[in-house]
This record gives sequence, structure tokens and C-alpha cells, in this order.
Amino acid sequence: MNPESAHSEEQHSPQRRNRRRRFRRPRHDRPAPESQPQGAATPAARPSDSKPGRPDSKPKPPREQAPTGRPQLSIVVPLYNEADALVELHQQLSAALRELQLPTEIIFVDDGSKDQSFKVLRELYQRDRRIRIVQFRRNYGKSAALAAGFERARGQFIVTMDADLQDDPMEIKHLLEELQHGDFDLISGWKKHRHDPFIKRISSKIFNRVTGFMTGLRLHDINCGLKAYRREVTSTIPVYGELHRFLPVLAFKEGFRVGEVVVKHHPRKYGKSKFGPSRFSKGFFDLITVLFLSRYTKRPLHLFGVAGTFAFIVGLVIAGYLTYERLMLKSYLTNRPVLFLAVLLMIIGVQAVSIGLLGEMITAANSQARSYFVKEELGGNRR
Repeated sequence: MNPESAHSEEQHSPQRRNRRRRFRRPRHDRPAPESQPQGAATPAARPSDSKPGRPDSKPKPPREQAPTGRPQLSIVVPLYNEADALVELHQQLSAALRELQLPTEIIFVDDGSKDQSFKVLRELYQRDRRIRIVQFRRNYGKSAALAAGFERARGQFIVTMDADLQDDPMEIKHLLEELQHGDFDLISGWKKHRHDPFIKRISSKIFNRVTGFMTGLRLHDINCGLKAYRREVTSTIPVYGELHRFLPVLAFKEGFRVGEVVVKHHPRKYGKSKFGPSRFSKGFFDLITVLFLSRYTKRPLHLFGVAGTFAFIVGLVIAGYLTYERLMLKSYLTNRPVLFLAVLLMIIGVQAVSIGLLGEMITAANSQARSYFVKEELGGNRR
């Protein structure tokens, strides 16, 4: 069963108690949480660029100003072939941010789209000074897109969401409220009422149950794209391969506090879902990777070394016993399969230790390696 959050009536309303689930893990030497952001006035829109005295010229739409100084909130939106949804998504985001009234930047990461996504983003960039765009040379996957967004995010709080209009930007406010006042480091959305195909809903439930059982973090919707992070989480947890769906688990294993909030979910309006049987099967292999990384990510020799040493010792003991039989009891060993087993175990032991040493060297060499290449970037140096 999931531990429920207990809050006094003075702090939270009954509605918010129903929205949140919290998970705690002891943590040592964690830096003190940063001060909570205070509301700031929404930047005024620029005046129209139309020239007076020219009645035929059409006024350009007002442009949203980039936040002066460092933004308090960064919204990271990875996308792939979502050209039809981007304009509407931007409108929804703008409406949600007007209610928040926080200095904000919006980072769109185009993961090698083959449609007109980058063209649409460029047009939005011209109208909204808060937008930053990163375009990959090819499709590297969602983990690489999130990593690129996290590296460029400057906000104290970072929100991730999908670009397919199924995530509701109005839920950002609720995520931030729980992140700030609920004493959490990461808040994950829970699409309690999902508008997805039946097979996707069932496979997701199975996957969440298995993940919770194996990791100890029992979330209802660990793969929800709508999440909110404190900056120290995104700067600590590495994101690569297909590990983006396990960010709450990786954060939990590092001692960060993870919570869950019910969020709205909308049917897909444009494009096709990227979900398929291959994603479901890959998820379980990634789960094994997460379990390995949470224990041996910086010390692979500890795992392979122990296994290799054990195999070598067992093989050595068997070989020693066979040697005793041959020398003392004058037994013949040519027809004893156990002799080959002893030799095989010793060879496996040496190989396992060697793999552990190679893993140590690879980990040290690639600890800061980048898994993507940027084709074009807009807004990185804009003030």
C-alpha cells in the first residue's frame, strides 16, 4: 500500500489531500531547499511594430517578453513530428502562464522531426521572447531531448510535458504548489482518467505494478510526461538511453522526495501515438538497467568482481579436489565432466572480473559524454 500524506486543515484543503500521494526516503547530507519563489508581475507585451501614418499596414501581434534576469520556471517540451499541435499548445501554455505570473522560459526540443515542426517553432519564437528552441540533427529519443532541455534550463523549478496536447498546461500550477508547499523534490502526474487505447492502459498498469514492486516506489503512472522538479534533481540525475520514464525511481534511489498528483488527460487530437509493443518490452529491460544503475552505476567492478570471484573460487575448489583424487587416490579424470566444469568456472570468473574493470574504465571515460548533436539553436543567448 502507498503511504498517504497527512496534512493539517490549516495547510491543505481536502481536495488537495485527495490529489497528492507522497513517498519519503531518508536522505543524508541533502542541501537545504532553495527559497520559495515569490510571485512576479507578468512582463508587458511589446507595442505593435506597425508604423503610424500607414493605414494599410497590419499591426503585428504583441510579443511576449523574455523574463528579465534569471527565470524562476523552465518548461521543457520534447517533441517529434507535432507540427499540427504546436500553435494550440503555445496558446494553452500562454494562458496557464498568465495565471502563474512567474518569470518563465519555454524550451522546445525538436527531436529530429521530419514534418514542419521546426518551421512552426521558429514562427512562435518570433512572437514569444520566452521561447528557446533546440533542434537535433536526427531523432535521438526522448531521454536525449529531456537531457538537452535540462542542461539549458535556468529556472529554480523545471516542468516537463508532452507536445501532443494530452497534457493540460493548467495542471502546472498544481504541480508547483505541491512542489513548493508539500516539501517534495519531484512531483509526478497521475493520469487517473486516461484517454488512451485499452491495450495501452492495461500494459501501463502492469508496468507500474512491476516497477513499484521491484523498486519500492509505488506510483500509479510513473511514465506520465507531466512532471515538476527542483533544479537539484535534474542537475543530479543523468538522463540517457530510454531512462526518462524512470526518473522518479532514480531520484528516489538518490534520496530525493517524490510525490504524485492527479492531473487531467485529454484525447489525442493530432498525429499518432508513438506507443507500441517494442516500447513495452524495452521498458522492462530498462527497469533492469535502473536497478543496476541504482546500485552499481559508479562501481561496476563491485558486481562483476563479486560474481567473478565467486565463480573462480568454486572452480578452484573443484579443481583442487580433483587434483587430490588424482594424486592421492589414483583416480582417472579423463571421463569426469566435473573437470571441465571446474575449468569453465575459473575462466568465467576471470572474464567477469575483466568485464568489471572495463566497466570502470568506460564509466570514467564517458561520465560527461553527450548523447546528442544539435543542428540549430534559437534563443540561447537572448536576454
